[in-house]
Amino acid sequence: MIESTKRPAVELVKCEVCLKEVPKSAAKNAEVQDYVAYFCGLDCYEAWEEEQRKEKTQEAGEP
Repeated sequence: MIESTKRPAVELVKCEVCLKEVPKSAAKNAEVQDYVAYFCGLDCYEAWEEEQRKEKTQEAGEP
């Protein structure tokens, strides 16, 4: 009998900013209201976080 040597499939997620696919286990994440956003690294996370701050400022009517 031949035993299977296949490794389990690695679950990939897309970076919220650059859309690069990365293994879910290696991705940074942030829980947002109804979903989880994944990031390939701190640079993309920080860019996303800055964009979120700008959007909240605009919604509040601040310049």
